[in-house]
Amino acid sequence: MTAYDLVAMGRVGVDIYPQQHGVPLEAVQTFERFLGGSAANVTVAAARHGRQAALISRVAGDPFGRYLRTELARLRVDSTLVRVVQDGPPTPVTFYEIFPPDSFPVWFYRYPIAPDLLIEPMSLPRQAIREARVYWSTLTGLSQEPSRSAHMEAWTERGRAPLTVLDLDYRQMFWENAEAAREQISAALEHVTIAVGNRAECEIATGERDPVRAADALLERGVELAVVTQGSDGVFAATADQRVIAAAFPTRVVNGLGAGDAFGGALVHGLLEGWDLRRTIHFANVAGAMVAGRLECSTAMPMTAEVERLLADVVVTDDLV
Repeated sequence: MTAYDLVAMGRVGVDIYPQQHGVPLEAVQTFERFLGGSAANVTVAAARHGRQAALISRVAGDPFGRYLRTELARLRVDSTLVRVVQDGPPTPVTFYEIFPPDSFPVWFYRYPIAPDLLIEPMSLPRQAIREARVYWSTLTGLSQEPSRSAHMEAWTERGRAPLTVLDLDYRQMFWENAEAAREQISAALEHVTIAVGNRAECEIATGERDPVRAADALLERGVELAVVTQGSDGVFAATADQRVIAAAFPTRVVNGLGAGDAFGGALVHGLLEGWDLRRTIHFANVAGAMVAGRLECSTAMPMTAEVERLLADVVVTDDLV
């Protein structure tokens, strides 16, 4: 079994993007497809930085399922842990509307359940999870069984080893209510060392809207690094003894939906490089901004050299004290 730099478990599907922007979905004439899903996008983003990444997920034995497995491999992500669910639901698709700079409605077609929520505890690649330098999972995987039990079993196998990440990726349509999501987050925080989410997601997790208080609340739950992304207000990150602010990197927003996943893959790269927190957060911040300026998510993920060129122009702020 390969010891991966990154193993992620969670959502994968086909993203359907309109070629006409600024119009509602019913008026769109042409579309283009891409690999999507938060966990999948993070593995692609990390692979763009030269990281050996693998995705644990499920697809149907249909044309879209075949496309996703092929596309993951083309984008240099190990797809051997993406297995086919026979006689189950179809591979999900997600349609988007594009209203730059700040409105991007998402229409998920994955009801009542999608293959990636059918991962069972007995099927987990335990050695890969245990030995991965970074293990990444998302909140969506806790929204239904058997995926919820599989995630908990994976964390038990992991044993709260360093660089065990929970992406707070809250999608309202997958949950009965916010309280149900908060209950699952509370259980998950007992098993992870890093929590990452935007301001709204961190509020779901902690009840705190202010990024500093939200980060502090996550640290109090035992995580070693809390990261709060804030869109046009930049990023706030905190450990027990350090706090970093990265101002938003200027970009003309085309589609803000992939920025968080690009940030995640770049965060993985910085952590594995052993960079200090300041450099890691600024690097990830620039990577996220770059993808916000592009239409698609997975194939828009930048290479390390692209990020470094723009990072050279960033004025790094002092840590908070």
